Amino acid sequence: MEPDIQNDSQSTPARPKRFFARRVVAVILLLLASCFSWLYYEIYLPHTNFRGEKQIEIPQGYGSRLIGGLLRDQGLIQSKWAFVMFATFKNKSSSLKPGLYVFSENSTIPQILQSFIRGEMYPNERFLTIPEGWNLRDIGFYLERNGIAQAEELWEVAGFPAADYERARDLPRPKDFSGEFSFLKDKPAGVGLEGYLFPDTYRVYRDATVLEIIKKMLANFNRRVSPDIRQEILRQKKSLFDVLTIASLIEEEVIGDEDRAIVAGILWKRLELGIPLQVDATLIYINGHNGTPPTNQDKIIVSPYNTYQYKGLPRGPIANPGISAIRAAVYPKTSSYLYYLSSKNGETIFSKTLEEHNRAKTEHLPR
Repeated sequence: MEPDIQNDSQSTPARPKRFFARRVVAVILLLLASCFSWLYYEIYLPHTNFRGEKQIEIPQGYGSRLIGGLLRDQGLIQSKWAFVMFATFKNKSSSLKPGLYVFSENSTIPQILQSFIRGEMYPNERFLTIPEGWNLRDIGFYLERNGIAQAEELWEVAGFPAADYERARDLPRPKDFSGEFSFLKDKPAGVGLEGYLFPDTYRVYRDATVLEIIKKMLANFNRRVSPDIRQEILRQKKSLFDVLTIASLIEEEVIGDEDRAIVAGILWKRLELGIPLQVDATLIYINGHNGTPPTNQDKIIVSPYNTYQYKGLPRGPIANPGISAIRAAVYPKTSSYLYYLSSKNGETIFSKTLEEHNRAKTEHLPR
């Protein structure tokens, strides 16, 4: 009987070892199942954080990691690494093409990856992004940089920036679109389309002409500047052209809806009192954007856009304002202020008197 007892005592430790091994295998299988579940969730279900469509540009030289990070930051996917792992698994990490893409809110990683492999999602179209506050000069150079058209092609149709057509008789006159777009009827004939080329992102055919692009922008203006805004302008016995001129000054000078409404009130008040507007942005418009503050020499430039040299509104808008600036011009806020300036950190400083304004300039503007 002794040998049997000895054999039993030697075999008992094998049981916990087998039990431990089975637990390890179970844990590993559970982890693998969790990993595959997570991957399936991230890869095959949409995780966008926007409605409708979104445009994204993949720069030249971006690999799967940089693209994954860009997609995550733009709200198309949740996990950068899910995209990287899927692209690697498909052996397509080196096949992703740069370009402009548009994705819907239901896009999944396989669909996104397939688009990058094929190339641009819309090979016959391109996207033009015109930020708020750009003027005809900016838009012309943008079209030229992107190989769409020469800047002068735009200016010959829409008007040359800061042009004084009464003096510059040799310049081609802007095309008249008032027969097609009734909101242009109160625009003076000697002024271009500055102010009316509504800032937005446009999808156009690659072979679209400058004329077609301009008409698309004017049609967008017609949609975005709503009937209630136009009705209020009529009620105030103002012209849309004058409102757009004020809005363009606000767009270039002030950020923040509240401050914009106050500045609009100041500008309209100065016009009523016959006080020169003295808006620095008009001087920058005349000279072009050079990144430096206007000088005293700039203030004596002979130009109908110089609001230091001449009272009243400049000849026309100095930029293409967005809807926020337009609404501020239509719905100004009454205040006791007559002066304002933008500090180095972007804060708007308001003053009631010239003395207060001069102290604010000393305190808040660079010397």
